[in-house]
Amino acid sequence: MKQFDVVVVGAGAAGMMCAIEAGKRGRSVLVLEHCKNPGEKIRISGGGRCNFTNVDTRGSNFLSANPKFCLSALSQFKPKDFIALVDSENIKWHQKVLGQLFCDESARQIVDMLLRHMSEAGVTLWTGCEVRGIGAREGGGFLVSTGRENISCSSLVVACGGKSIPKMGASNFGYRIAEQFGLRICETRPGLVPLVFETGFLKNISAPLAGIGLDAQVSCGKRSFREAMLFTHRGLSGPAILQISSFWQEGEVIVINLTPDVDMLAALKSARDENGKQDIGTFLPSYLPKRVAQMVLGDIEGRLADIGNKKLGQIAANVNCWQVKPIGTEGYRTAEVTLGGVDTRDLNARTLEARQVAGLFFVGEVVDVTGWLGGYNFQWAWSSGFAAGQVV
Repeated sequence: MKQFDVVVVGAGAAGMMCAIEAGKRGRSVLVLEHCKNPGEKIRISGGGRCNFTNVDTRGSNFLSANPKFCLSALSQFKPKDFIALVDSENIKWHQKVLGQLFCDESARQIVDMLLRHMSEAGVTLWTGCEVRGIGAREGGGFLVSTGRENISCSSLVVACGGKSIPKMGASNFGYRIAEQFGLRICETRPGLVPLVFETGFLKNISAPLAGIGLDAQVSCGKRSFREAMLFTHRGLSGPAILQISSFWQEGEVIVINLTPDVDMLAALKSARDENGKQDIGTFLPSYLPKRVAQMVLGDIEGRLADIGNKKLGQIAANVNCWQVKPIGTEGYRTAEVTLGGVDTRDLNARTLEARQVAGLFFVGEVVDVTGWLGGYNFQWAWSSGFAAGQVV
């Protein structure tokens, strides 16, 4: 039986970061990845350019039953620290709006960087290796049964992610390990995911408008995001919708402002006063894509001068306060992250170690810490992996 100081289950962002840090401390580290290639979610992220962090990262950008849990790890390894790592490899990057950082060239550069640092730290990587069972070792530590051979280790790091994008091998395996050792699980559901609607909405709105994008402010309850929104054949998507999806609950209504910089009622009344002969069908497309304007107007038509205040108010409400009620999401198939996960009450915030099981750690997406869209989830992966890597 082979022996290692540390076994990391999962060669994703958090797992590789943890392995690097543990290896740098002189620990013998084995990373087990059941997929053929490591870092696949990194490779496909950000349209293939990897939104690897966000310079504005703070605790308020994360969802968790304990909103303060993420603060310790985030303070140990900050966006500037990962940026320094990227810069040291001469990987060129650029910043988009809202603090998002992307590679200029390819997300593969980030994967290659992590693999190189693992190699330099003496980390052993087994890919295409299934973990068949995990047990506690008598006297402390763990026994790990794999499709290759059995392993003995002092510390075990669970970094195998959540349920999102199952076609890439995602599963509930990390949660099963947690439950096996008595840790609690916060209910999981898809996050950062497109929303779907009933048949009538799809036929009358989504299908005719599919492919149209616009800047919108999308709200659910007290939470609001202003980013791009996209009409699709299945419903609504785009960054604004993905963001709000993490806060939306079944049965709730979403409010969409299609012209967040324009008070449409005031604009309509002003236009009616100044140019009453203008047709409403030519006025509204100056603010909205033509097909969206047609959807907003419905059967309302004619000159502005002939449209009363009640109908103007109806048009304005359809623009600035359009209410839609999703029937669900596209699910884990297209979700970028999994909300919920290993209950933070059972983990040490500084080290990510299980409170009641010495040597057992959970990092990254498997934990009940989920970031907004925009590089926050990668930063949580780097930070949580780093924090655990200092002590495993």
